[in-house]
Amino acid sequence: MTALPILYSFRRCPFAMRARMALLVSGQTVELREILLRAKPQAMLDASPKGTVPVLVLADGAVIDQSLDIMRWALARHDLEGWLGGDDRALIETFDGRFKHHLDRYKYPSRYDEDPLVHRAAGLEHLHSLEQRLAASAFLCGPARTLADVALFPFIRQFAATDQAWFDAQPLPHVQPWLAGLIASDLFDRAMLRLPPWQPGDPPVTFATG
Repeated sequence: MTALPILYSFRRCPFAMRARMALLVSGQTVELREILLRAKPQAMLDASPKGTVPVLVLADGAVIDQSLDIMRWALARHDLEGWLGGDDRALIETFDGRFKHHLDRYKYPSRYDEDPLVHRAAGLEHLHSLEQRLAASAFLCGPARTLADVALFPFIRQFAATDQAWFDAQPLPHVQPWLAGLIASDLFDRAMLRLPPWQPGDPPVTFATG
């Protein structure tokens, strides 16, 4: 068994994005295995039969297969930027739940027999609540990015990109630069490393700070 934890990930998945960012900022080195969602490797399914990313397999064989749990595990080991001080669980639960519900029905209208514009409007209402928070501080829980910012922004990035011109025209003078800054960050750039899909027998690819 490898001495490093193994992270099964999919580059464009927002859940996997936030897990990768927390692993990077914590300084936790992992073996990164990029997968194709349409061809999930058996090793990942053996570790976590639910079949969604991210999945972190620790060196002792323990499995963490929820993105927030991976974030909190990494930060509990090493939290240089104090991200756990911004672990606003109620806010994160709202966006992982109700906002994600509306995002899915706005972004993927062919999957649902519902009006996507109704869900766009509902999603925008959630962003107005963030607008109020960001009017008081640069980030959601204070002057610096924390777990809440990184947990939420990959989904807001998806919401914005569904119709970027429409999003840019909305009266969100604090949410828009907050989102743009996180997308432009060096941390996000490093988290979005491009890799070919992993195959059994491939040499390990380490994913770490630096």
